[in-house]
Amino acid sequence: MRSTADCTTLLLLELLSLFLFLIHRKGEFFGMDHAAEAQRTDLMTITRHVLNEQSKHPEAHGDFTILLNHIVLGCKFVCNAVQKAGLAKLLGLAGVTNVQGEAQKKLDVLSNEVFVKALISSGRTIFGIYMAKDKENPTLDDVLQSGKNMLAAGYCIYGSSCMLVLSTGNGVNGFTLDPSIGEFILTHPDIKVPSKGKIYSINEGNAKYWDEPTAKYVESCKFPKDGSLPKSLRYIGSMVADVHRTLLYGGIFLYPADKKSPNGKLRVLYEVLPMSYLMEQAGGQAFTGKQCALELLPTMIHDRSPIFLGSYDDIEEIKALYAATY
Repeated sequence: MRSTADCTTLLLLELLSLFLFLIHRKGEFFGMDHAAEAQRTDLMTITRHVLNEQSKHPEAHGDFTILLNHIVLGCKFVCNAVQKAGLAKLLGLAGVTNVQGEAQKKLDVLSNEVFVKALISSGRTIFGIYMAKDKENPTLDDVLQSGKNMLAAGYCIYGSSCMLVLSTGNGVNGFTLDPSIGEFILTHPDIKVPSKGKIYSINEGNAKYWDEPTAKYVESCKFPKDGSLPKSLRYIGSMVADVHRTLLYGGIFLYPADKKSPNGKLRVLYEVLPMSYLMEQAGGQAFTGKQCALELLPTMIHDRSPIFLGSYDDIEEIKALYAATY
């Protein structure tokens, strides 16, 4: 386990970061209610949360904690960029494509650069964390692991507020960035997805290409035969945003294989597995149409897969339809 001195160093760095932030923003604090602000010093920051989790594992060396702190730093940088994207001319296309031949947005490129730089000292670039088999000589096999071996996963969602959702294998917690102190604060402890939801999320523009189980399920959402109310369609087109809503309010997110994309569209390593891990940690399910999503074993970094994520009972329904069809 990392020594007490090392843990103290992490906390001191957090306090130093906060002190410098307050010095920088001191002009905004004149006239504040100091008594009310004093009560906020016991807030659970993400750093404190991770250190608390580390203390439950005597065998821990602290590397995992340091890695998560790098990820948090990257999230803060990207959040800051998003909030001033218009002024900084970061909206629109970057004029380049990714390895799949897809046009990249300027913020996509910036986010990639930020996280690569933030994580360069720890050698990780995706927010799904595995244990290296040999940390002195890492290979591609260290990345191409089943989701069952994942140690932690999370995502950061940006907008008028910035939220980081994280699981280290003991449930799911949500942290919201407080811009007044520059820290992620625990605002959504122990997130549990409802067992059944009222919302389904799918790109209905692809309806003509769906397989039979998906088409039947969507039909049952619109026209339930058991006398229940229809489900509402909500589809943003961003996996993080759609799954985030599903995680908080329940329902189902569907991105099936279809005639256009017979192997599915979403990437196994950095979309399907991390989100599946979070959903199952929150009490939901993740299904590919053939198996539990966390059982997938990628053979290449950019492998793709169909995916169904959401409330336990809703996923049971889509699983039954696939079992009856194939």
